[in-house]
Amino acid sequence: MYFFEKVVSLFTSKSDMNKYLIIGIGNIGDDYDNTRHNIGFDVLDKLSNILNVNFESVKLALRAESKFKGKKIILIKPNNYVNNSGKSLLYWKNKEKVRNDNILVVCDDLNLYFGNIKIKSSGTAGGHNGLKDIQEFLGTSNYPRIRVGISNNTKTSMSDYVLGKWTDSEQENINNLVKVSTDIIFSFIQSGIERTMNFYNKKNFIDENL
Repeated sequence: MYFFEKVVSLFTSKSDMNKYLIIGIGNIGDDYDNTRHNIGFDVLDKLSNILNVNFESVKLALRAESKFKGKKIILIKPNNYVNNSGKSLLYWKNKEKVRNDNILVVCDDLNLYFGNIKIKSSGTAGGHNGLKDIQEFLGTSNYPRIRVGISNNTKTSMSDYVLGKWTDSEQENINNLVKVSTDIIFSFIQSGIERTMNFYNKKNFIDENL
């Protein structure tokens, strides 16, 4: 599979440079709505709303499509659980013939304080099982990602915490964090990963007045 991925990348056409695959990681099912682990889904829902497109049920995912600045954007929410996100990403990457550096994965991050958002062009999974699964399917960790901080400052177990609902105080800031994440996605598509990282990293997006 890894050899095949390398062959595909060698023959990527010019038109594929104008395709972007945006993946939001989350758990399927109403029980997981408004939980910390589903921030990736929340961001893509907001993005689809901004672009005025609807998700449709397709193979391995919910999918929506739009254009921005003349570039095709494919939005994907895997129809599986966080830990099994890789199969859906790989399928749609290959089907749409999208380059790895035109993929953008949106997920939560326990290692970042709530209110921080970190954009990276590559890197380790950092303990995130969804990113681990994606790395295994892609055969590489070289793909861009947005990691939204959810910081576990409680004595709750990690599993209970990430699957828990946002607190009232957190909820007041979630809309802003989701909106900023969509701004980052548009910046990534329009300006590239380096400029986007330079502009957005090392900022805190919590409104202290709330």
